[in-house]
Amino acid sequence: MDLRLALYQWVGLHGLNAAQQARLEELAGLGAEPPALARRMRQGLAVLAAGLGGFGLILWLAANWGSLGRFGRFGLLEALLLLLGIAACSLGRRRAALAPALGLMVLLLQGGLFAYFGQTYQTGADPWQLFALWALLALPLALGLRSDVLWTPWALVAMTAVSLWAANRLGHAWHFAPGAWQVYLLSWGFSFALLLALAAPLRPWTGAGVWSWRLALSLAVFNLGFTGLLSLFSQQLSPIYLLALGLLGLGAWLLSRPHGFEVYGLSLLTLALNVLLVCGLGRLLLQDRHGDPVGEFFILTLVAAGLLALSVKWLLGLSRRHEAPLVQGVAQ
Repeated sequence: MDLRLALYQWVGLHGLNAAQQARLEELAGLGAEPPALARRMRQGLAVLAAGLGGFGLILWLAANWGSLGRFGRFGLLEALLLLLGIAACSLGRRRAALAPALGLMVLLLQGGLFAYFGQTYQTGADPWQLFALWALLALPLALGLRSDVLWTPWALVAMTAVSLWAANRLGHAWHFAPGAWQVYLLSWGFSFALLLALAAPLRPWTGAGVWSWRLALSLAVFNLGFTGLLSLFSQQLSPIYLLALGLLGLGAWLLSRPHGFEVYGLSLLTLALNVLLVCGLGRLLLQDRHGDPVGEFFILTLVAAGLLALSVKWLLGLSRRHEAPLVQGVAQ
C-alpha cells in the first residue's frame, strides 16, 4: 500500500475536514514531484530506445539479407554484440540508467545471432536447445548488470526453453499418454527452480527485481493450471490435477503470510485455483450427461460466482490486514 491510501484511511478514521486533509497532504509531500520520477523516466526511455534499437537492427539485417554475404552477416552481428557488450560492462557502475538498456540490446542481438546461426547451418538442434543456450549465455550478463531490465526478458527466454522442451518430449502434442506425467513434473520443477532463483531471498546476489519474479510466477502458474486442465479433461483423470490444486493452494498460503505477502501473485494463484475448481465441478456434473443440463449449468454458475465472491472477500481482508500496520505508523 502506498502513502496516499494510508493517509486517506487515516483521514476517514479521524474525521478530518478538507482544510486539515489538505494540510496533511502538504506535510506528507503528496503534491510535490515524486523524488525518483526523473531517474525512472530516464531509465524507461533508455530501455524503450534499447528495445526499439535492437529490434530495428534485426529488421535492418533482414531487409539487407541479399546484399550481405554469410560472413558479412555474422561479422556484423558479432561486432555489434561485442561493442555493445563492452559498452554495457564499462558503464555498469557509472551510468546506472544506460548500462541495462545496452545490456537489453545485447540480449536481443544474442537471440538474433542464434536464430541466424540456426537458419544458416541447419544444425538439427531443437528450438528449445537454442533458447536454453541463449538463456545460459545471457545469464552472466544479467548477473553482472543486476537489473530487472535484463532479468525480465531472461525469465521469458528461460521459461520458453522449458515449454519448448516439454513440447518436444511430448511429440508436439499436449496429451496424457503413458510417461507424459514425468515430462510435466520436470517442467514444473524447472519452473519452480527459476521462480526461486528470482525470489526475494536471492536478490542481494542476483539483483533481480519484482517484475522478473512476477513474470516467472505468471508463467509457472499458467504451466500448473494448463497441465491440471489437461489432466482433468483427459479420458482417465490423473492425480496431476489434484497435485496442481495442492501446489497452487500451497503457493497461495505462502504468499498470504505476513513476511511473504504479495497481492499480485496471490490474486493470480487464487484465479488459477478458481478455474481448476470450477472446471473440476463441471466435469463432475456433466460427465454422465444423464441429468438436466440447464440445472447443472445453473449450479455450476452459482458455485463459480460464490467462489469468486469468497476469493475477492478473502483478498480484500488480507490486504486490509497487511495495510493496518502502515496506517498505524502514519497515525503515530
